[in-house]
Amino acid sequence: MTYKTVLVHVDNSPAAEMRIRLAATIAAQQHAHLAGCAATGITRMSDDAGAIGYLDATASQYLSQAGVALRARAEQALESFDRIVRNADVRSHEATLFNDDAASAISLRARYSDLAVISQFDPENNAGALQPDFPEYVVLNSGRPTLIVPFAGRFETVGRRPLIAWDAGTAATRALGDALPLLKSAKVVDVAVFNPEKSGSKHGAQAGDDIALYLARHDIQVEVRRVSTPVDTGNALLSLAADLGSDMIVMGCYGHSRFREILLGGVTRTVLETMTVPVLMSH
Repeated sequence: MTYKTVLVHVDNSPAAEMRIRLAATIAAQQHAHLAGCAATGITRMSDDAGAIGYLDATASQYLSQAGVALRARAEQALESFDRIVRNADVRSHEATLFNDDAASAISLRARYSDLAVISQFDPENNAGALQPDFPEYVVLNSGRPTLIVPFAGRFETVGRRPLIAWDAGTAATRALGDALPLLKSAKVVDVAVFNPEKSGSKHGAQAGDDIALYLARHDIQVEVRRVSTPVDTGNALLSLAADLGSDMIVMGCYGHSRFREILLGGVTRTVLETMTVPVLMSH
């Protein structure tokens, strides 16, 4: 089992090069096709303008000029993508330009990919005019696993020492299955079960043993970490990742989307806001 198509969000943000290089590394390891997707945001801008109502000639001219500038900016980002990937050992690659907003474009294009690679929202360097809920929107609306890369730090590889946040729920199960292509190359996979004494019978006789056996049948070496902590699970998970030297967290995304309003569970929100390593999420 491998990924055959890896999608990466392309823009002009400071985090873009690291994100693209990491996506290219994953694509090379998986012998996968790499698709770079940039979005102009023109459609959203036009829709917002149309909602205002009547536009005079000056406003229409401004929108037209802004559209040209946005398209040129997106094309420049794709040129950088092509330059970076040309020197990577990827099977094949393509660059695609959408006029939609980034969240909608990436969510749509991800449905034809095995893995989407995006970045954590960076309020200080929002070059692509992304909505703050961009990462969670993609996770909740793409139907595909999404690797979210922190906007700060350097991440050359993922999957050598993954940490799985396991609560025996459906979202966690989906995320673990989606991560298998990366888990198979790991030296060891840590499975974290937080406060198992409070989880009732869903973990079985010994928390973590059933999922460890499942992974072992995939020839994956597993260490189960049963953690009892008074700290909230999100922060406890990030702390454990730091202690273990994890290079990726795998977890389910708990939440739902109501129009453009994103409602998330507390653990998901904490990790999205304060992540320190790439996080693979599925919903």
